[in-house]
Amino acid sequence: MTTISANLQAVCARIDAAARRFGRDPAAVTLLAVSKTWPASSVEAAAAAGQRCFGENYVQEGVAKTQALAALGLEWHFIGPLQSNKTRPVAESFAWVHSIDRLKIAQRLSEQRPEHLPPLQVCLQVNVSGEASKSGVAPDEVAALAAAVIGLPRLQLRGLMAIPEPIEDFAAQRRAFASLRETFEQLQRGGMPLDTLSMGMSHDLEAAIAEGATMVRVGTAIFGERQKP
Repeated sequence: MTTISANLQAVCARIDAAARRFGRDPAAVTLLAVSKTWPASSVEAAAAAGQRCFGENYVQEGVAKTQALAALGLEWHFIGPLQSNKTRPVAESFAWVHSIDRLKIAQRLSEQRPEHLPPLQVCLQVNVSGEASKSGVAPDEVAALAAAVIGLPRLQLRGLMAIPEPIEDFAAQRRAFASLRETFEQLQRGGMPLDTLSMGMSHDLEAAIAEGATMVRVGTAIFGERQKP
């Protein structure tokens, strides 16, 4: 068994245990393997072990992998900050974008999504910790942005994403994720058909699952310590 395969099994076991601990169906939590900075061969190893969904943070690197591995039929998610001058390759190459934090980005993705592809599945990134250095729309501005994005023709708004400030305390981790879940539920009560909470990474996925994550983004625990791009 390769290291990546073994790591994947261990992460899936963590997801299963956390879901059962907090009364959730493990099948309701999707594992997104974050392959940024890792070569296509690492993605191939994870795919051979059964992983289908992969997340990339850098446009050029991510597009290159989607092309090199097109024959594998993988599902590619763009999860990094996105500049308006780099939206076209993302719109053309990815199935999901998790990091929309302003209307201009969403509009460009909608305009540039090829007609022969299904609508681009998108999440709004919310800055739940209020960090100045972190991307994301402020929580009190989410509803207005969601209302605008949901009307764009080549996008399908699925939910919310967050990258809280890294902390070790489990209760504090849960509070950060709970704030995103509460915003998500407010949008649902307002009539928006959302189904995706993209939150939780290698160090805090258990807390995220406790608070309702439907997708966890795990890189280090699968591929190892991050290589510099």
